[in-house]
Amino acid sequence: MNLDIKLHKRDLPDEIKFSDKIAIDCEFTGLNIERDRLCLLQISSGINDAHIIQLDKDNYDAPNLKNVLSDRKINKLFHFARADLLFIKKYLKIDVENVNCTKIMSKIARSYSDKHGLKDLIKEFINIDISKQLQTSDFGGELTEKQLKYCAQDVVYLHKIYESLLKILIREKRIDLYSKTIKFISTRVDLDFASFKEDIWSH
Repeated sequence: MNLDIKLHKRDLPDEIKFSDKIAIDCEFTGLNIERDRLCLLQISSGINDAHIIQLDKDNYDAPNLKNVLSDRKINKLFHFARADLLFIKKYLKIDVENVNCTKIMSKIARSYSDKHGLKDLIKEFINIDISKQLQTSDFGGELTEKQLKYCAQDVVYLHKIYESLLKILIREKRIDLYSKTIKFISTRVDLDFASFKEDIWSH
């Protein structure tokens, strides 16, 4: 697959516009919100494209990007939205509107499997076995071509995965359950932001 990968510094260019559905992923220096920072945010419109925004660690001033993320008319597809939304909330200081999460969809739709990672979903629905070797590389400095390609592959397949999982949810009559579950995502992020990491529903 030939990918159209574009790297943008600090923000999305003014001329770039998206339709009503985009896939989003983020890269961090680690997964500890108290210690680590948001480095990159990738967006794909679903046509083998990836816009990779390398954010300014000193001020995170990205008005065009923030406008896209806050636009309720645009459906944003994430995989493991919980982590991405938490870092976006801290560093871009916004709440993302109109969110879907393929990991949550997978856990509700694919009860025949206990594997819900992005690599597993790409293998099942796209029939491609991708490498996650660069997942733990340093995204805080200059980016290599391999890193850019890795970032791109994390978003370019999400549209097809979303549509495949949606069909299963509808077929198995679990779409209503998913719809109710995804509404809780912003509250789950707020709980993480307030350092409530445990399962608040447990005894």
